[in-house]
Amino acid sequence: MTPLKANDITIRDPYVLVHEGKYYMYGTRSHLTWKKPEDLSSQGFDVYVSDDLENFSEPIEVFKRPDDFWSDRNFWAPEVHEYQGAFYLFATFIGPDRRRGTQILKSESPLGPFMVHSPEALTPKEWECLDGTFYVSQSGVPYMVFCHEWVQIKYGTICAIELSLDLKHPVGEPFELINAKDPSWADGDGGKDRYVTDGPCFYRTKSGELLMFWSSLKNGAYVEAISISSNGEIDGDWTTYDELLYEEDGGHGMAFTNLNGELTFTLHAPNVNYQEHPVFLKLEDLGDRVVAV
Repeated sequence: MTPLKANDITIRDPYVLVHEGKYYMYGTRSHLTWKKPEDLSSQGFDVYVSDDLENFSEPIEVFKRPDDFWSDRNFWAPEVHEYQGAFYLFATFIGPDRRRGTQILKSESPLGPFMVHSPEALTPKEWECLDGTFYVSQSGVPYMVFCHEWVQIKYGTICAIELSLDLKHPVGEPFELINAKDPSWADGDGGKDRYVTDGPCFYRTKSGELLMFWSSLKNGAYVEAISISSNGEIDGDWTTYDELLYEEDGGHGMAFTNLNGELTFTLHAPNVNYQEHPVFLKLEDLGDRVVAV
């Protein structure tokens, strides 16, 4: 079977897990991003496996919507994190009588099958939320970091909430890290009054600084931003750099170290439904920030 190239793969929100000498790339199925399909069993998530980030396998389904699952559309932004000997998939869902939120699935393998782990979405029930990611503090405390969506509050935010050690329940109340109106470049999508927050993810630099990548809209284009914590932890004060990492209508990315030890970033571009593909960039770690090479 002829391997797939990145341009053959039409997904949004790519996420790469590096595990035992292979790359496992997950993402939102582009053709179902905004649709509620007549056949609900077509909803799910796939993984594309690669040895070199150039040649990928055909999609392997890792999660298939159970018949009794509460969500019927918008299966978005799957991320797989290894934690305490298992693999946890964080993903966004919405239902006919429940707001959008992030729930956690679990598997013993990055190839799945992933099964429902948390009893329900762990984001606040009364909030419209999406793009939950995973962060473990240096003292071992697990958090979910997610976006409180602009469609509900106008100025989208990125918030965090502590999780139980088994990742089944939230602990305490969420707290805000980023507000989409605060960066110097924030323009409400060119004056359209859309202050978007999407796709947060974390990276600790070689000097110990904690960075957060996230996406927004600037003058009609999807962009990738970088923020830095004042204390090297999630509960610090967050400042967003004036310089964007990527501003060519691509985003919702994440950083990882490839099998050659190089810092790599993947995102989808362009931000046009049915045309988006995973893009890979090499980054340089400068200690207090990273830049595209």
